[in-house]
Amino acid sequence: MRYAPIMIERINELEQRATLDLEAVSDAESLEQFRIQYLGAKGELKALMGLMKEVPGDQKRAFGQGANALKQKVQQAYDERKASLGSNAKPSGPIIDITEPPAPPQRGRQHVITQTVSELTSIFGRMGFDVATGPEVEDDYHNFVALNIPDEHPARDPADNFYLDVPGGHKGQPGGPALLRSQTSTVQIRVMEKAQPPLRIISPGRVYRPDEHDATHYSMFHQIEGLYVDKGVTMVDLKTTLVQFAQAFWGPDADIKLVPSYFPFTEPSAELYVKIDLGKGVEWMEVGGCGMVDPAVFEHVGYDPEQWTGFAFGLGIERLAMRKHQIPDIRLLFENDVRFLRQF
Repeated sequence: MRYAPIMIERINELEQRATLDLEAVSDAESLEQFRIQYLGAKGELKALMGLMKEVPGDQKRAFGQGANALKQKVQQAYDERKASLGSNAKPSGPIIDITEPPAPPQRGRQHVITQTVSELTSIFGRMGFDVATGPEVEDDYHNFVALNIPDEHPARDPADNFYLDVPGGHKGQPGGPALLRSQTSTVQIRVMEKAQPPLRIISPGRVYRPDEHDATHYSMFHQIEGLYVDKGVTMVDLKTTLVQFAQAFWGPDADIKLVPSYFPFTEPSAELYVKIDLGKGVEWMEVGGCGMVDPAVFEHVGYDPEQWTGFAFGLGIERLAMRKHQIPDIRLLFENDVRFLRQF
């Protein structure tokens, strides 16, 4: 019977402390601290019940009844104190005016690059071009060989490409080292391998080159490739298509010129310049390359170059968006600053 007086004393001492602490409560924050200390899952009342294992068997009933009575008493006193504080309890945090109208929701919008791609596909779609896509991880064959780019061409330089360490080449490809594609021209090869002419496609997508980042260069950017193959296609068809594109994209006063150039996969080849007025006077702007598809490219995909002719063009999407919206730095397009992106 030695345990009984000690345990009853523990219950009485806990009741006295809880009563004094509850009387000292003056606000919602201190009331919450009281609840945690005495009524919480790790509180003192919970710990008191844990002493049951130390009580002799013939005293457990009396001890349990006393502990439960104390818990109910403290809980009732806590509830009454909480009700008495009511609106008089001083909040510990900032006061929120629930009558104030909420801030209006901000609607999301498409990224300016996505907007530009949508506009371009719409323009060329009205001319009869279908959209085609291809893998961003390519092999040497589709990225270079089939596009008539020889082994010694500087475009193959490892310093100008993201080659990947994939044993045996890229799975499912004819072979050769794998790399992140450096141009969307790879898609025209894949389309021609599977489809017979006539065909008319565009292919927008990401391309990768290890350029040092500055105001006009980025290691990942977007291109849109165009290809038209049929009987009797000429440079006149190419220029007509590009004039219609320029006037639809920049306005009816836009004009183009083709400046002779060289690309391994087109012959003859040209750089495309667009004459536009961006508010700072009329100027010529280079926006991409184009030309008639080289017969060697047709031979790689099994087309008879004596029967079929075609043209191809490639446009830099970031360049188009930057000049149209007068964006001074390509890096702004990829920093995801909503203050910038909300302008478009």
